[in-house]
Amino acid sequence: MLANSLIELDRAHLIHPVASYRGHERQGVRVLKSASGATVTEANGHQLVDGFAGLWCVNAGYGHESIIEAATKQLRELPYATGYFDLGSEPAIRLAAELAERAPGDLNRVYFTLGGSDAVDSTIRFVRYYWNAKGQPQRDQFISIQQGYHGSSTVGAGLTALPAFHAGFGLPFDWQHKIASPYPYRNPVGSDDETIIAASLAALKAKIEEIGPDRVAAFYAEPIQGSGGVIVPPKGWIKAMRDLCSHYGVLFIADEVITGFGRTGPLFACADEGIVPDMMTVAKGLTSGYVPMGAVFMADHVYDVIADGAGETAVGHGFTYSAHPVSAAVALEVLKLYEGGLLDNGVKAGKRLLEGLNTLRDHPLVGDIRGRGMLYGVELVTDKAKKTPLPPASQPARRIFDRAWENGLVIRAFPQGVLGYAPPLCCTDADIDAIVERTRQTLDQTLNDADIRQAMA
Repeated sequence: MLANSLIELDRAHLIHPVASYRGHERQGVRVLKSASGATVTEANGHQLVDGFAGLWCVNAGYGHESIIEAATKQLRELPYATGYFDLGSEPAIRLAAELAERAPGDLNRVYFTLGGSDAVDSTIRFVRYYWNAKGQPQRDQFISIQQGYHGSSTVGAGLTALPAFHAGFGLPFDWQHKIASPYPYRNPVGSDDETIIAASLAALKAKIEEIGPDRVAAFYAEPIQGSGGVIVPPKGWIKAMRDLCSHYGVLFIADEVITGFGRTGPLFACADEGIVPDMMTVAKGLTSGYVPMGAVFMADHVYDVIADGAGETAVGHGFTYSAHPVSAAVALEVLKLYEGGLLDNGVKAGKRLLEGLNTLRDHPLVGDIRGRGMLYGVELVTDKAKKTPLPPASQPARRIFDRAWENGLVIRAFPQGVLGYAPPLCCTDADIDAIVERTRQTLDQTLNDADIRQAMA
């Protein structure tokens, strides 16, 4: 009765993110009651392996008592402290220092946000302030990548290049420009790494020249395009793009909201790629999703321009909950857990996950398997040679997500028929094996659907 009551209350009152409102009303909510390790449990008792870590975020896994204790201790001592008026709290100050120590290069300044979307939004404001302070206010044009995701705030959603985040919202703005995704599996130039890198460089150079080199403010890129379908650029791609931005004097913003904190192996993907961006956004794994928090890392040279430009005048950007002491205390404990063994376990588990997913390559529906660390995508097709996507009329995202859920597995199912995997770094061998076997079961069931068989005929 409790579960039924919650379902009706949800239908009547709770607006869900990125959902068909009417569709959700018909479907009804699945109420999660508890979680431990890499397992989540529904209110009806149904247990599932969480192959997606909530929403790419519960990197440490569920139920760590030390995280709960850190939050509780901070709630008792100082549950809130503003960062306004030159005030602060010890956890936030220590967290900024710990993060700066581990960040690539001279990313020594940290501005805390509530999550990824407002971290990206903050970079846009910082970028504009930077160019105004440098006496180049005409640099007001921004470039990002098709199938990229940079949040769903009013301006960040325009940098995002996914149709659902633009339709009905009047986005993107005319100062937000896009170049093609590197997307090796479906790149028209082919799958050769050097050819893809050359094509992306040519596209970015052409876009900068088209807009005007003296007008482009910043370029945004994810080390791996997450919500676009786990698109993995060739090794060396992001460094080449960063170098081209440096050549033109364009600020390079790395969006590590998904890839940060062990998701691809190291603490930050940028370090593995050998680049130092001008700014870097993080969230999700920063607190392992236990409490809201995001951050903008800012290079010293960017900070100095903004600080000198403002002088004794306040830089008018701030949030009530920036540098929240409870979130900071949680993040400090999560960082200890990462470096106390979770990063190493994530590397080990990621290798096992890749080995397991690779056993699915011969499945009739599997066209591509890609990823790194504990972040993978499996792209489904009805014709391997032609790379024909699953028919949209079959609603592959809804069908496959529901079927996997019934089989005891949480994955991300993208509309184009890509399955996304981002399990907690704490996964055991048994967790990883269950993810693979339940994926196989889901694919076999989907292969037997009449409309899929017809599409493959």
